[in-house]
Amino acid sequence: MLKSARSYGATAKALHWLVVVLLIVQYLIGWLMQDVHGGPPGTAMVLHISFGILILALIAFRLAWRLMHPVAQDASLPAWQRNLSELVHWLLYAFVLATTLSGWLFASARGWTVSLFFAIPLPMLTSQSPALIYRIDGLHQIMEWTLLAVIGVHVGAALLHLLVYRDRVLQQMLPGEIS
Repeated sequence: MLKSARSYGATAKALHWLVVVLLIVQYLIGWLMQDVHGGPPGTAMVLHISFGILILALIAFRLAWRLMHPVAQDASLPAWQRNLSELVHWLLYAFVLATTLSGWLFASARGWTVSLFFAIPLPMLTSQSPALIYRIDGLHQIMEWTLLAVIGVHVGAALLHLLVYRDRVLQQMLPGEIS
């Protein structure tokens, strides 16, 4: 059985904040680039796909790290807060994975060559299929908006702990903080 710590270590914090920054970049690229209606992907789309693949790799590593390095929940919190916190964290993992995979699947269905920052070719997840494009694009959009909503709940809860409850829940994940 793995031993649980009471605080997040430097690796967990670094992975958390790196994924946060990359998700911000990813959403900005996604919102600012032109709609994709055909033709080969432009630079913005290649960067969007590349950041998505990078986020996918980091979230998979982060999930493995969390499973191997669990953090004990704060016993001072009510059970409903601990349970809701656990649920939101697992939803974050699930929707980041689903969003990034559905984006990769969309690019594959379009028949685009998928590469990591123009340098490392990546496998196609499906063959080119015009019939799948519409469904997968819709799925990707549902996942990205749902992920954004779950992120909003997560950030809202962190701010609630900081500003209303005035406990040290948020500080446990801040860089340089020792819980």
